[in-house]
Amino acid sequence: MLLTITNTARPATDLGFLLHKHPERVQEFRQSSGTATVFYPEAGEERCTAALLLEIDPVALARARGKGSPDFSLSQYVNDRPYAASSLLAVALGEVFRTARAGRCAARPELPGRALPLELTLPALPCRGGPDLARRLFEPLGWEVEARVLPLDEGFPEWGESRYVRLALRGTVRVADALNHLYVLLPVLDDGKHYWIAPDEVDKLIRAGEGWLRGHPERGLITRRYLGRRWSLARTALTRLAELGDETEEHLEPALAEDAPPEATAADEAAAAEAEAAASETAEAGAPEAAEALAARNEAAGAGEAGEPGAVGGEKVGAPEVKGGSLSVRRREAVLGKLTELGAASVIDLGCGQGELVGALLSRPAFARVAGMDVSPLALTIAARRLRLDRMPEAKRARLTLFQGALTYTDKRLSGYDAAVLMEVIEHVDPPRLAALERVVFGHARPRHVVVTTPNVEYNVRYEFLTGLRHPDHRFEWTRAEFAAWARRVAAEHGYTVAFEPVGDDDPEVGPPTQMGVFTRDQRS
Repeated sequence: MLLTITNTARPATDLGFLLHKHPERVQEFRQSSGTATVFYPEAGEERCTAALLLEIDPVALARARGKGSPDFSLSQYVNDRPYAASSLLAVALGEVFRTARAGRCAARPELPGRALPLELTLPALPCRGGPDLARRLFEPLGWEVEARVLPLDEGFPEWGESRYVRLALRGTVRVADALNHLYVLLPVLDDGKHYWIAPDEVDKLIRAGEGWLRGHPERGLITRRYLGRRWSLARTALTRLAELGDETEEHLEPALAEDAPPEATAADEAAAAEAEAAASETAEAGAPEAAEALAARNEAAGAGEAGEPGAVGGEKVGAPEVKGGSLSVRRREAVLGKLTELGAASVIDLGCGQGELVGALLSRPAFARVAGMDVSPLALTIAARRLRLDRMPEAKRARLTLFQGALTYTDKRLSGYDAAVLMEVIEHVDPPRLAALERVVFGHARPRHVVVTTPNVEYNVRYEFLTGLRHPDHRFEWTRAEFAAWARRVAAEHGYTVAFEPVGDDDPEVGPPTQMGVFTRDQRS
């Protein structure tokens, strides 16, 4: 799979600053599907071209069991993935050029805001909808589109045309915008994703589509295809897009109506949610087959962006043995112990996911009022099922509130709690949006206490097979010094003090696997 990006604005080598990849170096990046390589075929004052080459590992594809391929056994080994751009290339682009997509350039901060004369080429791209669809998707974004259908075989023209096109895009566009256009629209043209589509894909779509997706004439088609025709996820995404403007619910119906059979999709999603919850419950029960079941589920799902390869219950297979139970359990127990020590009677779990901490809080009568908030409606649905909300005793149910929301927007429902918990949440937030989270939690909600846990990146060397961050959706992972600097700044700005505690075995060289900050609001503030 190959993508080239060419800049013709002098000095053309500014492209290297924007992509954060030096023109004189060849750089490789390991992906779950193979190896991504960035190099520059040409780098001059007048013209500079960067190439992203994704070399697919066929063994990794076979292990993914042909996800997205026709449903027959040979599809594991006979497919177009090594040759044609697809969602796999979009994943590689998203990871390799993550900083460029965010529009950041510390060395030349004025560059990301400039629109440059760019040419993007993809020699072979699956395009379900043909050249016309490519034009409908890219032309409204300011691109001049050249989409040429490729023959099945140039030596046998009588065989006819393939479903692949050679795509060339030309336009004066910001590099960050160009990369985000491709990140979203490559899987849309292919109409297939080759990894598990989790609810956090909605967040990725909203982030990558900022500034262009809401006003796109094909936003309904883009949203449905990007989210694998998952009906509820598409509705959630379109609702959030509508909320960015002045649209109402009825505006969503035309966008949702075309080529998306809700009955089939809803059934698929219910089955997926059931399987996810069942697998998690098996793991929590400590059954011997739990690790194998969850690892197989992740492997079958492609486990690219949305699932961590070989992860079991959020922890890495091959990690050093943790005394006293898994790290996820020890982390939850550490948070519960701290909340008890602080004497908190009301607690809100911000980013509650599938409700593990919420359930543990409800099991302790000392916590008289418990709330869980998450951005994902599907996660909240699974949480309600796991907590057996429909069969919960009335007195216990009266203590609980579950609701959907985002930590980057002020919300009066977040206020009025003794303590708030951000357990393994902040590392999933893009660094430019951390300031919004800080204002919402510490400036607006202002609980008496805030408990924050996050991975200690220094400890990652103790994970035998880990290369990179602990989870593909992590935007960063901090050292102990970086976490302490962030926490002390936030505390000083919002009238809190902060103390730090290790979670997990405290390695004398690299510290604990998880670091915890406990914020307490100054009585005078």
